[in-house]
Amino acid sequence: MRKSLRFTSSLLWGTASMFISQVASAQNTGAENIRLNQIGFYPNGPKTAVIINSSATKFSVISASNKKDTVFKGNLKKTGIWKYSQEETAQADFTSFNKPGSYVLFVKDIGGSYPFDIKDHVNEAVAKASIKGYYYQRTAIELKPEFAGKFARAAGHPDNEVLIHNSAASANRPTGSKINSSKGWYDAGDYNKYIVNSGITMSTLFSLYEDFPEYHKTLNVNIPESKNQLPDLLDEANWNLRWMLTMQDPVDGGVYHKLTNANFDGVVMPKDATSPRYVIMKTTAATLDFAATLAHASRIYRNFEQQCPGLADSCLTASKKAYEWAKKNPAVLYANSTQSSLHDPAIQTGAYEDTDIEDELLWAASELFVTTGDMAYFKDANLDVTMAKNITIPNWQSVGMLGLYSLLKNADRFSTNPNVKAVLESLKSRFVATAKSFQTKASVSAYGVTMGECSDNDFVWGSNAIVGNQGMFLIKAYLLSKDNSLLDAAEADLDYLLGRNAVGYSFLTGFGDKPTMHPHHRPSEADGIVDPVPGLLAGGPNPGQQDLVHCNGEKYPSELAAKSYLDLHCSYASNEIAINWNAPFAYIANALEAIRNK
Repeated sequence: MRKSLRFTSSLLWGTASMFISQVASAQNTGAENIRLNQIGFYPNGPKTAVIINSSATKFSVISASNKKDTVFKGNLKKTGIWKYSQEETAQADFTSFNKPGSYVLFVKDIGGSYPFDIKDHVNEAVAKASIKGYYYQRTAIELKPEFAGKFARAAGHPDNEVLIHNSAASANRPTGSKINSSKGWYDAGDYNKYIVNSGITMSTLFSLYEDFPEYHKTLNVNIPESKNQLPDLLDEANWNLRWMLTMQDPVDGGVYHKLTNANFDGVVMPKDATSPRYVIMKTTAATLDFAATLAHASRIYRNFEQQCPGLADSCLTASKKAYEWAKKNPAVLYANSTQSSLHDPAIQTGAYEDTDIEDELLWAASELFVTTGDMAYFKDANLDVTMAKNITIPNWQSVGMLGLYSLLKNADRFSTNPNVKAVLESLKSRFVATAKSFQTKASVSAYGVTMGECSDNDFVWGSNAIVGNQGMFLIKAYLLSKDNSLLDAAEADLDYLLGRNAVGYSFLTGFGDKPTMHPHHRPSEADGIVDPVPGLLAGGPNPGQQDLVHCNGEKYPSELAAKSYLDLHCSYASNEIAINWNAPFAYIANALEAIRNK
Protein backbone atom coordinates (compact mmCIF):
# COMPACT_ATOMS: atom_id res chain seq x y z
CA MET A 1 0.00 0.00 0.00
CA ARG A 2 1.34 3.41 -0.93
CA LYS A 3 1.90 5.63 2.08
CA SER A 4 -0.97 8.08 2.45
CA LEU A 5 0.05 11.62 1.60
CA ARG A 6 -1.95 14.35 3.29
CA PHE A 7 -1.31 18.01 2.73
CA THR A 8 0.64 19.73 5.49
CA SER A 9 2.67 22.90 5.69
CA SER A 10 5.75 20.91 4.71
CA LEU A 11 4.09 19.18 1.75
CA LEU A 12 2.98 21.92 -0.62
CA TRP A 13 2.31 21.38 -4.27
CA GLY A 14 2.75 24.95 -5.58
CA THR A 15 4.79 25.48 -8.75
CA ALA A 16 5.98 28.94 -7.69
CA SER A 17 5.69 31.23 -4.71
CA MET A 18 2.44 32.73 -6.02
CA PHE A 19 0.76 29.38 -5.41
CA ILE A 20 1.93 28.86 -1.84
CA SER A 21 -0.86 30.72 -0.08
CA GLN A 22 -3.55 29.10 -2.20
CA VAL A 23 -2.18 25.63 -1.49
CA ALA A 24 -1.85 26.31 2.23
CA SER A 25 -5.43 27.51 2.50
CA ALA A 26 -6.72 24.58 0.46
CA GLN A 27 -4.41 21.93 1.82
CA ASN A 28 -7.19 19.63 3.05
CA THR A 29 -9.40 19.82 -0.04
CA GLY A 30 -7.23 19.05 -3.05
CA ALA A 31 -6.91 15.30 -2.64
CA GLU A 32 -10.58 14.92 -1.74
CA ASN A 33 -11.86 17.09 -4.59
CA ILE A 34 -9.62 15.79 -7.34
CA ARG A 35 -10.85 12.33 -8.24
CA LEU A 36 -8.43 10.25 -10.28
CA ASN A 37 -6.85 6.84 -10.56
CA GLN A 38 -4.62 6.83 -7.49
CA ILE A 39 -2.22 4.35 -9.11
CA GLY A 40 -1.60 6.13 -12.40
CA PHE A 41 -1.76 6.00 -16.17
CA TYR A 42 -0.09 4.44 -19.20
CA PRO A 43 1.99 6.82 -21.34
CA ASN A 44 -0.04 5.83 -24.41
CA GLY A 45 -3.42 5.75 -22.64
CA PRO A 46 -6.11 8.26 -21.65
CA LYS A 47 -5.51 10.42 -18.58
CA THR A 48 -8.48 12.16 -16.99
CA ALA A 49 -9.34 13.51 -13.55
CA VAL A 50 -12.66 14.82 -12.26
CA ILE A 51 -12.57 18.07 -10.29
CA ILE A 52 -15.24 18.78 -7.67
CA ASN A 53 -16.35 22.11 -6.20
CA SER A 54 -13.87 24.34 -7.99
CA SER A 55 -14.36 27.66 -9.76
CA ALA A 56 -11.00 27.33 -11.49
CA THR A 57 -10.71 27.15 -15.25
CA LYS A 58 -7.20 25.73 -15.53
CA PHE A 59 -5.11 22.93 -14.07
CA SER A 60 -1.45 21.96 -13.95
CA VAL A 61 0.46 18.71 -13.72
CA ILE A 62 3.45 19.07 -11.39
CA SER A 63 6.40 16.84 -10.64
CA ALA A 64 5.86 15.01 -7.37
CA SER A 65 9.55 15.33 -6.48
CA ASN A 66 10.11 18.92 -7.57
CA LYS A 67 7.08 20.95 -6.62
CA LYS A 68 8.23 23.91 -8.72
CA ASP A 69 8.39 21.89 -11.92
CA THR A 70 5.19 22.33 -13.93
CA VAL A 71 5.21 19.78 -16.73
CA PHE A 72 1.78 20.32 -18.27
CA LYS A 73 -0.99 22.94 -18.25
CA GLY A 74 -4.54 22.57 -19.48
CA ASN A 75 -8.05 23.99 -19.38
CA LEU A 76 -10.75 22.44 -17.23
CA LYS A 77 -13.86 21.33 -19.07
CA LYS A 78 -17.04 22.00 -17.12
CA THR A 79 -19.21 18.90 -17.22
CA GLY A 80 -22.16 19.87 -15.06
CA ILE A 81 -23.81 18.00 -12.22
CA TRP A 82 -23.63 14.21 -12.02
CA LYS A 83 -27.13 13.20 -11.01
CA TYR A 84 -25.91 10.29 -8.89
CA SER A 85 -23.74 12.48 -6.63
CA GLN A 86 -25.20 15.98 -7.14
CA GLU A 87 -21.68 17.38 -7.54
CA GLU A 88 -20.65 20.21 -9.80
CA THR A 89 -17.88 18.69 -11.90
CA ALA A 90 -15.15 19.57 -14.34
CA GLN A 91 -12.73 17.30 -16.17
CA ALA A 92 -8.99 17.68 -16.52
CA ASP A 93 -7.74 15.86 -19.62
CA PHE A 94 -3.98 15.45 -19.88
CA THR A 95 -3.92 12.51 -22.28
CA SER A 96 -1.39 14.20 -24.53
CA PHE A 97 1.20 14.31 -21.74
CA ASN A 98 3.10 11.03 -21.85
CA LYS A 99 6.44 11.52 -20.08
CA PRO A 100 7.03 8.78 -17.49
CA GLY A 101 7.34 9.95 -13.90
CA SER A 102 5.50 10.65 -10.65
CA TYR A 103 3.17 13.64 -10.61
CA VAL A 104 0.47 15.62 -8.85
CA LEU A 105 -2.46 17.37 -10.49
CA PHE A 106 -2.90 20.92 -9.14
CA VAL A 107 -5.96 23.16 -9.27
CA LYS A 108 -5.46 26.69 -7.95
CA ASP A 109 -8.38 27.07 -5.57
CA ILE A 110 -8.35 23.57 -4.05
CA GLY A 111 -4.75 22.36 -4.13
CA GLY A 112 -3.10 19.15 -5.28
CA SER A 113 -4.24 15.60 -5.89
CA TYR A 114 -2.85 12.39 -4.53
CA PRO A 115 0.38 11.55 -6.38
CA PHE A 116 0.18 9.23 -9.38
CA ASP A 117 2.55 7.62 -11.85
CA ILE A 118 2.75 7.70 -15.61
CA LYS A 119 4.68 4.64 -16.76
CA ASP A 120 4.56 1.38 -18.64
CA HIS A 121 3.10 -1.50 -16.63
CA VAL A 122 1.42 1.03 -14.34
CA ASN A 123 -1.29 -1.47 -13.37
CA GLU A 124 1.02 -4.46 -12.96
CA ALA A 125 0.80 -4.52 -9.17
CA VAL A 126 -2.98 -4.18 -8.97
CA ALA A 127 -3.45 -6.69 -11.79
CA LYS A 128 -1.37 -9.32 -10.00
CA ALA A 129 -2.97 -8.55 -6.65
CA SER A 130 -6.49 -9.03 -8.01
CA ILE A 131 -5.54 -12.58 -9.01
CA LYS A 132 -3.54 -13.22 -5.84
CA GLY A 133 -6.66 -12.23 -3.89
CA TYR A 134 -8.10 -15.65 -4.74
CA TYR A 135 -5.19 -17.37 -3.02
CA TYR A 136 -6.16 -15.61 0.22
CA GLN A 137 -9.69 -17.03 -0.22
CA ARG A 138 -8.54 -20.66 -0.42
CA THR A 139 -10.05 -23.18 1.93
CA ALA A 140 -8.36 -26.29 3.31
CA ILE A 141 -4.79 -25.03 3.04
CA GLU A 142 -2.35 -23.23 5.31
CA LEU A 143 -1.31 -19.86 3.88
CA LYS A 144 2.42 -19.80 4.50
CA PRO A 145 4.50 -16.64 5.07
CA GLU A 146 6.53 -17.10 1.89
CA PHE A 147 3.33 -16.67 -0.10
CA ALA A 148 1.00 -14.76 2.23
CA GLY A 149 3.46 -12.53 4.11
CA LYS A 150 1.94 -11.05 7.23
CA PHE A 151 -1.44 -12.47 6.19
CA ALA A 152 -0.26 -16.04 6.74
CA ARG A 153 -2.85 -18.15 8.54
CA ALA A 154 -3.68 -21.70 9.51
CA ALA A 155 -5.82 -23.85 7.26
CA GLY A 156 -9.55 -23.72 7.75
CA HIS A 157 -12.51 -25.77 6.60
CA PRO A 158 -10.93 -29.00 5.32
CA ASP A 159 -14.44 -30.00 4.17
CA ASN A 160 -13.42 -33.64 3.97
CA GLU A 161 -16.45 -34.77 5.99
CA VAL A 162 -19.32 -32.67 4.70
CA LEU A 163 -22.80 -33.80 5.67
CA ILE A 164 -25.55 -34.51 3.18
CA HIS A 165 -28.39 -32.17 4.20
CA ASN A 166 -31.83 -33.72 4.14
CA SER A 167 -32.73 -31.46 1.20
CA ALA A 168 -29.93 -33.14 -0.77
CA ALA A 169 -30.55 -36.73 0.30
CA SER A 170 -30.70 -39.49 -2.31
CA ALA A 171 -30.68 -43.28 -2.23
CA ASN A 172 -26.94 -43.42 -2.63
CA ARG A 173 -26.31 -40.50 -0.28
CA PRO A 174 -28.83 -40.50 2.59
CA THR A 175 -29.22 -37.68 5.08
CA GLY A 176 -26.25 -37.38 7.39
CA SER A 177 -23.86 -39.35 5.22
CA LYS A 178 -20.55 -37.66 4.50
CA ILE A 179 -18.65 -36.69 1.37
CA ASN A 180 -15.23 -35.15 0.73
CA SER A 181 -15.76 -31.72 -0.81
CA SER A 182 -12.41 -30.13 -0.13
CA LYS A 183 -10.61 -27.16 -1.70
CA GLY A 184 -12.38 -24.21 -3.34
CA TRP A 185 -12.58 -20.52 -2.46
CA TYR A 186 -14.55 -18.81 0.26
CA ASP A 187 -17.26 -17.03 -1.67
CA ALA A 188 -17.11 -13.59 -0.09
CA GLY A 189 -16.77 -12.16 3.39
CA ASP A 190 -18.27 -15.38 4.76
CA TYR A 191 -16.84 -18.90 4.80
CA ASN A 192 -19.30 -20.74 2.55
CA LYS A 193 -18.93 -21.99 -1.03
CA TYR A 194 -21.59 -21.54 -3.69
CA ILE A 195 -21.69 -23.17 -7.13
CA VAL A 196 -23.72 -20.40 -8.79
CA ASN A 197 -21.26 -17.68 -7.85
CA SER A 198 -18.27 -19.86 -8.59
CA GLY A 199 -19.59 -20.36 -12.11
CA ILE A 200 -19.53 -16.74 -13.25
CA THR A 201 -16.23 -16.19 -11.43
CA MET A 202 -14.52 -19.09 -13.18
CA SER A 203 -15.96 -18.12 -16.55
CA THR A 204 -14.58 -14.59 -16.22
CA LEU A 205 -11.13 -15.84 -15.24
CA PHE A 206 -11.13 -18.42 -18.04
CA SER A 207 -12.01 -15.63 -20.48
CA LEU A 208 -9.09 -13.63 -19.16
CA TYR A 209 -6.79 -16.54 -19.90
CA GLU A 210 -8.28 -17.31 -23.33
CA ASP A 211 -8.08 -13.70 -24.48
CA PHE A 212 -4.45 -13.21 -23.40
CA PRO A 213 -2.68 -16.60 -23.23
CA GLU A 214 0.78 -15.22 -24.07
CA TYR A 215 0.54 -12.67 -21.26
CA HIS A 216 -0.22 -15.41 -18.75
CA LYS A 217 2.78 -17.51 -19.72
CA THR A 218 5.05 -15.24 -17.68
CA LEU A 219 2.65 -13.88 -15.05
CA ASN A 220 3.89 -14.86 -11.59
CA VAL A 221 1.72 -13.95 -8.60
CA ASN A 222 3.70 -15.93 -6.02
CA ILE A 223 1.44 -18.82 -5.10
CA PRO A 224 2.64 -22.29 -4.06
CA GLU A 225 2.29 -23.59 -7.63
CA SER A 226 4.13 -20.72 -9.32
CA LYS A 227 7.15 -22.86 -10.24
CA ASN A 228 5.18 -25.51 -12.11
CA GLN A 229 4.49 -25.45 -15.85
CA LEU A 230 0.89 -24.25 -15.58
CA PRO A 231 0.11 -20.51 -15.74
CA ASP A 232 -0.59 -19.09 -12.28
CA LEU A 233 -4.11 -18.01 -13.23
CA LEU A 234 -4.96 -21.58 -14.20
CA ASP A 235 -3.28 -22.97 -11.10
CA GLU A 236 -5.45 -20.73 -8.96
CA ALA A 237 -8.61 -21.55 -10.90
CA ASN A 238 -7.78 -25.24 -10.59
CA TRP A 239 -8.02 -24.98 -6.80
CA ASN A 240 -11.67 -24.02 -7.15
CA LEU A 241 -12.33 -26.32 -10.10
CA ARG A 242 -11.32 -29.38 -8.07
CA TRP A 243 -13.88 -28.40 -5.44
CA MET A 244 -16.61 -27.87 -8.03
CA LEU A 245 -16.10 -31.40 -9.31
CA THR A 246 -16.88 -32.76 -5.82
CA MET A 247 -20.27 -31.04 -5.82
CA GLN A 248 -21.75 -33.34 -8.46
CA ASP A 249 -23.67 -36.43 -7.45
CA PRO A 250 -21.76 -39.12 -9.35
CA VAL A 251 -24.87 -41.26 -9.79
CA ASP A 252 -27.31 -38.90 -11.48
CA GLY A 253 -25.15 -35.90 -12.44
CA GLY A 254 -27.08 -33.28 -10.49
CA VAL A 255 -25.08 -30.61 -8.68
CA TYR A 256 -25.56 -29.36 -5.13
CA HIS A 257 -26.43 -25.68 -4.84
CA LYS A 258 -23.97 -24.83 -2.09
CA LEU A 259 -21.71 -26.05 0.68
CA THR A 260 -22.46 -24.16 3.84
CA ASN A 261 -23.00 -23.91 7.58
CA ALA A 262 -26.58 -23.63 8.73
CA ASN A 263 -25.88 -20.00 9.67
CA PHE A 264 -23.09 -17.55 8.94
CA ASP A 265 -19.98 -17.85 11.10
CA GLY A 266 -19.06 -15.13 13.53
CA VAL A 267 -16.04 -12.88 13.13
CA VAL A 268 -13.37 -15.53 13.64
CA MET A 269 -10.45 -16.87 11.65
CA PRO A 270 -11.10 -19.87 9.37
CA LYS A 271 -9.48 -22.39 11.72
CA ASP A 272 -11.85 -21.32 14.51
CA ALA A 273 -15.01 -21.72 12.43
CA THR A 274 -15.88 -25.33 13.12
CA SER A 275 -19.67 -25.58 12.75
CA PRO A 276 -21.03 -28.58 10.81
CA ARG A 277 -20.98 -28.13 7.05
CA TYR A 278 -23.63 -29.35 4.62
CA VAL A 279 -24.22 -29.70 0.93
CA ILE A 280 -27.68 -28.41 0.06
CA MET A 281 -30.17 -29.61 -2.56
CA LYS A 282 -29.39 -30.07 -6.24
CA THR A 283 -30.80 -27.25 -8.36
CA THR A 284 -31.19 -26.58 -12.06
CA ALA A 285 -29.33 -23.27 -11.91
CA ALA A 286 -26.35 -24.74 -10.09
CA THR A 287 -26.25 -27.76 -12.37
CA LEU A 288 -26.32 -25.68 -15.57
CA ASP A 289 -23.73 -23.27 -14.20
CA PHE A 290 -21.57 -26.28 -13.39
CA ALA A 291 -22.11 -27.75 -16.88
CA ALA A 292 -21.07 -24.46 -18.50
CA THR A 293 -18.02 -23.96 -16.31
CA LEU A 294 -16.77 -27.53 -16.70
CA ALA A 295 -17.20 -27.45 -20.50
CA HIS A 296 -15.19 -24.22 -20.58
CA ALA A 297 -12.57 -25.71 -18.28
CA SER A 298 -12.27 -28.77 -20.52
CA ARG A 299 -11.07 -26.79 -23.52
CA ILE A 300 -8.76 -24.63 -21.36
CA TYR A 301 -7.00 -27.53 -19.64
CA ARG A 302 -6.95 -29.64 -22.83
CA ASN A 303 -3.81 -27.67 -23.70
CA PHE A 304 -2.16 -28.77 -20.44
CA GLU A 305 -2.63 -32.53 -20.50
CA GLN A 306 0.90 -33.15 -19.27
CA GLN A 307 0.48 -30.84 -16.27
CA CYS A 308 -3.10 -31.94 -15.50
CA PRO A 309 -3.48 -35.47 -16.91
CA GLY A 310 -7.06 -36.48 -17.51
CA LEU A 311 -8.55 -33.25 -16.17
CA ALA A 312 -9.99 -32.07 -19.49
CA ASP A 313 -11.74 -35.39 -20.06
CA SER A 314 -13.08 -35.49 -16.51
CA CYS A 315 -14.45 -31.97 -16.86
CA LEU A 316 -16.19 -32.70 -20.15
CA THR A 317 -17.71 -35.93 -18.85
CA ALA A 318 -19.00 -34.14 -15.75
CA SER A 319 -20.34 -31.27 -17.86
CA LYS A 320 -22.33 -33.53 -20.17
CA LYS A 321 -23.75 -35.51 -17.26
CA ALA A 322 -24.82 -32.32 -15.49
CA TYR A 323 -26.42 -30.99 -18.66
CA GLU A 324 -28.49 -34.12 -19.06
CA TRP A 325 -29.69 -33.90 -15.44
CA ALA A 326 -30.74 -30.28 -16.00
CA LYS A 327 -32.63 -31.17 -19.18
CA LYS A 328 -34.57 -33.78 -17.20
CA ASN A 329 -35.08 -31.39 -14.25
CA PRO A 330 -35.65 -27.97 -15.87
CA ALA A 331 -37.21 -26.15 -12.92
CA VAL A 332 -35.71 -27.30 -9.62
CA LEU A 333 -35.28 -23.93 -7.94
CA TYR A 334 -33.69 -22.89 -4.68
CA ALA A 335 -35.37 -20.62 -2.12
CA ASN A 336 -33.96 -20.01 1.36
CA SER A 337 -37.44 -19.47 2.78
CA THR A 338 -38.58 -22.89 1.58
CA GLN A 339 -35.45 -24.53 2.91
CA SER A 340 -35.96 -22.90 6.29
CA SER A 341 -39.52 -24.13 6.66
CA LEU A 342 -39.17 -27.64 5.25
CA HIS A 343 -35.76 -28.86 6.29
CA ASP A 344 -33.64 -29.40 9.37
CA PRO A 345 -31.41 -27.70 10.06
CA ALA A 346 -32.81 -24.55 8.47
CA ILE A 347 -30.26 -22.91 6.17
CA GLN A 348 -29.88 -19.15 6.53
CA THR A 349 -26.80 -18.42 4.41
CA GLY A 350 -26.47 -16.88 0.92
CA ALA A 351 -29.39 -17.90 -1.26
CA TYR A 352 -28.35 -17.20 -4.85
CA GLU A 353 -31.97 -17.67 -5.82
CA ASP A 354 -32.99 -17.58 -9.49
CA THR A 355 -36.38 -18.23 -11.03
CA ASP A 356 -35.42 -17.76 -14.70
CA ILE A 357 -33.17 -20.56 -15.98
CA GLU A 358 -33.30 -19.73 -19.70
CA ASP A 359 -30.00 -17.83 -19.56
CA GLU A 360 -28.27 -20.67 -17.70
CA LEU A 361 -29.38 -23.06 -20.44
CA LEU A 362 -28.06 -20.66 -23.11
CA TRP A 363 -24.71 -20.47 -21.32
CA ALA A 364 -24.31 -24.22 -20.79
CA ALA A 365 -25.43 -25.11 -24.31
CA SER A 366 -23.08 -22.51 -25.81
CA GLU A 367 -20.06 -23.74 -23.86
CA LEU A 368 -20.76 -27.37 -24.74
CA PHE A 369 -21.21 -26.44 -28.40
CA VAL A 370 -17.92 -24.55 -28.51
CA THR A 371 -16.11 -27.39 -26.75
CA THR A 372 -17.63 -30.30 -28.69
CA GLY A 373 -18.94 -28.85 -31.95
CA ASP A 374 -22.14 -30.86 -31.46
CA MET A 375 -24.96 -29.02 -33.27
CA ALA A 376 -27.52 -30.36 -30.79
CA TYR A 377 -26.12 -27.95 -28.22
CA PHE A 378 -26.23 -25.08 -30.72
CA LYS A 379 -29.89 -25.84 -31.31
CA ASP A 380 -30.55 -25.90 -27.55
CA ALA A 381 -28.97 -22.45 -27.20
CA ASN A 382 -31.82 -21.13 -29.36
CA LEU A 383 -29.80 -18.05 -30.26
CA ASP A 384 -32.30 -16.59 -32.71
CA VAL A 385 -34.70 -16.15 -29.80
CA THR A 386 -32.41 -15.57 -26.82
CA MET A 387 -29.58 -13.55 -28.36
CA ALA A 388 -30.94 -10.01 -28.14
CA LYS A 389 -32.08 -10.06 -24.52
CA ASN A 390 -28.78 -11.57 -23.36
CA ILE A 391 -26.49 -8.96 -24.94
CA THR A 392 -25.92 -7.18 -21.67
CA ILE A 393 -23.35 -7.25 -18.92
CA PRO A 394 -23.55 -10.49 -16.95
CA ASN A 395 -24.13 -11.08 -13.26
CA TRP A 396 -24.56 -14.31 -11.30
CA GLN A 397 -28.32 -14.24 -11.93
CA SER A 398 -28.03 -13.33 -15.63
CA VAL A 399 -25.33 -15.41 -17.27
CA GLY A 400 -26.38 -15.62 -20.92
CA MET A 401 -23.67 -13.19 -21.99
CA LEU A 402 -21.02 -15.58 -20.71
CA GLY A 403 -22.07 -18.08 -23.35
CA LEU A 404 -22.17 -15.36 -26.00
CA TYR A 405 -18.63 -14.32 -25.06
CA SER A 406 -17.43 -17.84 -25.77
CA LEU A 407 -19.30 -18.04 -29.07
CA LEU A 408 -17.82 -14.72 -30.19
CA LYS A 409 -14.32 -15.75 -29.13
CA ASN A 410 -14.51 -18.98 -31.11
CA ALA A 411 -16.64 -17.88 -34.06
CA ASP A 412 -13.89 -18.51 -36.64
CA ARG A 413 -13.95 -22.20 -35.80
CA PHE A 414 -17.47 -22.46 -37.23
CA SER A 415 -17.04 -20.28 -40.33
CA THR A 416 -17.61 -23.24 -42.68
CA ASN A 417 -21.12 -23.82 -41.33
CA PRO A 418 -23.27 -21.19 -43.06
CA ASN A 419 -26.11 -21.34 -40.55
CA VAL A 420 -23.83 -20.94 -37.52
CA LYS A 421 -21.74 -18.30 -39.29
CA ALA A 422 -24.77 -16.13 -40.06
CA VAL A 423 -26.02 -16.26 -36.48
CA LEU A 424 -22.60 -15.44 -35.02
CA GLU A 425 -22.02 -12.58 -37.47
CA SER A 426 -25.33 -11.09 -36.34
CA LEU A 427 -24.29 -11.60 -32.71
CA LYS A 428 -20.97 -9.81 -33.31
CA SER A 429 -22.66 -6.86 -34.98
CA ARG A 430 -25.20 -6.44 -32.18
CA PHE A 431 -22.59 -6.90 -29.48
CA VAL A 432 -20.16 -4.30 -30.84
CA ALA A 433 -23.03 -1.87 -31.41
CA THR A 434 -24.13 -2.27 -27.79
CA ALA A 435 -20.58 -1.68 -26.56
CA LYS A 436 -20.33 1.41 -28.75
CA SER A 437 -23.52 2.72 -27.13
CA PHE A 438 -21.88 2.22 -23.70
CA GLN A 439 -18.85 4.20 -24.85
CA THR A 440 -20.98 7.00 -26.28
CA LYS A 441 -22.92 7.35 -23.04
CA ALA A 442 -19.70 7.39 -21.02
CA SER A 443 -18.26 10.14 -23.21
CA VAL A 444 -20.98 12.58 -22.10
CA SER A 445 -20.99 11.51 -18.44
CA ALA A 446 -19.89 14.08 -15.87
CA TYR A 447 -17.44 11.46 -14.57
CA GLY A 448 -16.55 10.13 -18.02
CA VAL A 449 -17.45 6.54 -17.08
CA THR A 450 -20.09 4.01 -18.04
CA MET A 451 -21.26 3.69 -14.44
CA GLY A 452 -24.80 4.99 -14.10
CA GLU A 453 -25.00 5.83 -17.79
CA CYS A 454 -25.98 2.39 -19.06
CA SER A 455 -28.75 1.96 -16.51
CA ASP A 456 -30.25 3.84 -13.58
CA ASN A 457 -29.97 0.51 -11.75
CA ASP A 458 -26.16 0.38 -11.89
CA PHE A 459 -25.86 1.42 -8.23
CA VAL A 460 -26.92 -1.75 -6.44
CA TRP A 461 -25.41 -4.26 -4.05
CA GLY A 462 -22.03 -5.02 -5.63
CA SER A 463 -22.11 -1.94 -7.86
CA ASN A 464 -18.36 -2.14 -8.41
CA ALA A 465 -18.91 -5.45 -10.19
CA ILE A 466 -21.32 -3.63 -12.49
CA VAL A 467 -18.67 -1.17 -13.64
CA GLY A 468 -16.08 -3.94 -13.76
CA ASN A 469 -18.28 -6.01 -16.06
CA GLN A 470 -18.98 -2.94 -18.18
CA GLY A 471 -15.24 -2.55 -18.62
CA MET A 472 -14.86 -6.21 -19.54
CA PHE A 473 -17.72 -5.92 -22.05
CA LEU A 474 -15.95 -2.97 -23.68
CA ILE A 475 -12.61 -4.77 -23.90
CA LYS A 476 -14.26 -7.83 -25.42
CA ALA A 477 -15.80 -5.55 -28.05
CA TYR A 478 -12.46 -3.85 -28.62
CA LEU A 479 -10.81 -7.20 -29.30
CA LEU A 480 -13.41 -7.86 -32.01
CA SER A 481 -13.54 -4.38 -33.53
CA LYS A 482 -10.15 -2.78 -32.74
CA ASP A 483 -12.06 0.42 -31.95
CA ASN A 484 -9.67 2.26 -29.60
CA SER A 485 -12.47 4.35 -28.12
CA LEU A 486 -13.87 1.17 -26.55
CA LEU A 487 -10.52 0.39 -24.93
CA ASP A 488 -10.23 3.94 -23.60
CA ALA A 489 -13.74 3.68 -22.12
CA ALA A 490 -12.80 0.43 -20.38
CA GLU A 491 -9.71 2.11 -18.93
CA ALA A 492 -11.93 4.87 -17.54
CA ASP A 493 -13.92 2.19 -15.74
CA LEU A 494 -10.73 0.96 -14.09
CA ASP A 495 -9.98 4.59 -13.16
CA TYR A 496 -13.38 4.67 -11.44
CA LEU A 497 -12.56 1.63 -9.33
CA LEU A 498 -9.17 3.04 -8.34
CA GLY A 499 -10.30 6.50 -7.27
CA ARG A 500 -12.23 8.43 -9.93
CA ASN A 501 -15.54 8.03 -8.16
CA ALA A 502 -17.82 10.12 -6.01
CA VAL A 503 -16.40 8.93 -2.68
CA GLY A 504 -12.76 9.18 -3.73
CA TYR A 505 -11.82 5.68 -2.62
CA SER A 506 -9.56 3.20 -4.31
CA PHE A 507 -11.81 0.19 -3.86
CA LEU A 508 -9.06 -2.46 -4.18
CA THR A 509 -7.68 -3.25 -0.75
CA GLY A 510 -4.00 -2.46 -0.37
CA PHE A 511 -3.74 0.07 -3.20
CA GLY A 512 -4.00 3.84 -3.46
CA ASP A 513 -3.72 6.69 -0.98
CA LYS A 514 -7.34 6.37 0.14
CA PRO A 515 -8.02 2.63 -0.09
CA THR A 516 -10.82 0.55 1.38
CA MET A 517 -9.50 -0.33 4.85
CA HIS A 518 -12.34 -2.15 6.61
CA PRO A 519 -14.01 -4.56 4.19
CA HIS A 520 -16.73 -6.93 5.35
CA HIS A 521 -14.33 -9.88 5.27
CA ARG A 522 -13.92 -12.12 8.27
CA PRO A 523 -10.16 -12.78 7.99
CA SER A 524 -9.43 -9.06 7.58
CA GLU A 525 -11.46 -8.27 10.66
CA ALA A 526 -10.33 -11.17 12.85
CA ASP A 527 -6.59 -11.41 12.12
CA GLY A 528 -5.51 -8.48 14.33
CA ILE A 529 -3.65 -6.80 11.45
CA VAL A 530 -4.44 -3.17 10.69
CA ASP A 531 -4.29 -3.57 6.93
CA PRO A 532 -6.95 -5.69 5.23
CA VAL A 533 -6.05 -8.70 3.12
CA PRO A 534 -4.85 -7.13 -0.16
CA GLY A 535 -6.19 -7.47 -3.67
CA LEU A 536 -9.90 -7.67 -2.80
CA LEU A 537 -12.51 -5.41 -4.41
CA ALA A 538 -15.09 -3.78 -2.14
CA GLY A 539 -18.71 -3.97 -3.25
CA GLY A 540 -19.09 -0.21 -3.67
CA PRO A 541 -21.83 2.42 -3.35
CA ASN A 542 -25.27 0.96 -2.69
CA PRO A 543 -28.22 3.26 -1.92
CA GLY A 544 -30.20 0.25 -0.71
CA GLN A 545 -28.22 0.42 2.55
CA GLN A 546 -29.64 -2.95 3.64
CA ASP A 547 -27.17 -3.25 6.50
CA LEU A 548 -28.01 -0.18 8.59
CA VAL A 549 -29.55 -2.20 11.41
CA HIS A 550 -26.24 -4.10 11.78
CA CYS A 551 -24.00 -1.04 11.95
CA ASN A 552 -24.78 0.07 15.52
CA GLY A 553 -25.97 3.54 14.61
CA GLU A 554 -23.28 4.25 12.02
CA LYS A 555 -24.78 6.16 9.13
CA TYR A 556 -23.84 6.26 5.49
CA PRO A 557 -22.38 9.65 4.51
CA SER A 558 -25.15 10.14 1.96
CA GLU A 559 -28.27 8.59 0.49
CA LEU A 560 -27.20 9.66 -3.00
CA ALA A 561 -26.52 6.61 -5.12
CA ALA A 562 -22.86 7.28 -5.94
CA LYS A 563 -22.00 8.40 -2.40
CA SER A 564 -23.78 5.64 -0.49
CA TYR A 565 -20.67 3.84 0.73
CA LEU A 566 -19.46 3.01 4.22
CA ASP A 567 -15.92 1.77 4.81
CA LEU A 568 -16.75 -0.31 7.88
CA HIS A 569 -16.66 -4.05 8.56
CA CYS A 570 -20.35 -4.03 9.40
CA SER A 571 -21.36 -2.71 6.00
CA TYR A 572 -21.90 -5.90 4.08
CA ALA A 573 -24.23 -4.05 1.68
CA SER A 574 -21.50 -1.69 0.46
CA ASN A 575 -18.18 -3.05 1.71
CA GLU A 576 -18.20 -6.83 1.40
CA ILE A 577 -15.82 -8.54 -1.00
CA ALA A 578 -16.82 -11.40 -3.31
CA ILE A 579 -15.07 -13.66 -5.78
CA ASN A 580 -17.41 -12.70 -8.64
CA TRP A 581 -16.73 -8.99 -8.03
CA ASN A 582 -12.97 -9.49 -8.10
CA ALA A 583 -13.10 -11.34 -11.42
CA PRO A 584 -14.08 -8.47 -13.78
CA PHE A 585 -11.60 -6.19 -12.01
CA ALA A 586 -8.92 -8.82 -12.62
CA TYR A 587 -10.03 -9.06 -16.24
CA ILE A 588 -9.78 -5.35 -17.06
CA ALA A 589 -6.60 -4.70 -15.05
CA ASN A 590 -4.74 -7.65 -16.60
CA ALA A 591 -6.21 -7.07 -20.07
CA LEU A 592 -4.94 -3.48 -20.03
CA GLU A 593 -1.51 -4.70 -18.94
CA ALA A 594 -1.49 -7.15 -21.85
CA ILE A 595 -2.74 -4.63 -24.43
CA ARG A 596 -1.05 -1.38 -23.42
CA ASN A 597 2.38 -2.93 -23.01
CA LYS A 598 2.63 -4.67 -26.38
